[in-house]
Amino acid sequence: QVQLVESGGGFVQAGDSLRLSCEASGRTFVGYDMGWFRQAPGKEREFVAAATARGGYKFYADLAKGRFTISRDNAKSTAYLQMNSLKPEDTAVYYCAAKFDGGRYYPINVHSEYDYWGQGTQVTVSS
Repeated sequence: QVQLVESGGGFVQAGDSLRLSCEASGRTFVGYDMGWFRQAPGKEREFVAAATARGGYKFYADLAKGRFTISRDNAKSTAYLQMNSLKPEDTAVYYCAAKFDGGRYYPINVHSEYDYWGQGTQVTVSS
C-alpha cells in the first residue's frame, strides 16, 4: 500500500506560481511512477504531468508544457509540481497518483492506470 498526501495549493492571482508537493509513504517510493492530474468542477479528470521511476522520463500534457515542471526527490519520497504563469483555467483540484513500475509500458497519461491517489489539493487562480 502507498499513501499519498498533497499540499501546496491555494488561492493566487493570474501569473502567480505555486509548488505542489506529494509526499508518499508505504512501499519504496523509487519503484513508482508518479503522476499529477487535475479536475475542475463539471469536468473530467485530466492528465497534467508524470515522472517515471526509472530513466528520469517526464511527460507533460499540452496544458502544462512550458509552464509546469514535475520533479521528484526520492530521498524525501516526494514528488513536486512547480506551476508558473498560472491562469484562471488552471483552477481545479490537483491530485497526485502513483503506479508501481513493473517494467512495462503503459499509457502514463490515463488516470485509470494508477494504483494510488492522494486526497487532492485545491488550486484557485483569479483573474
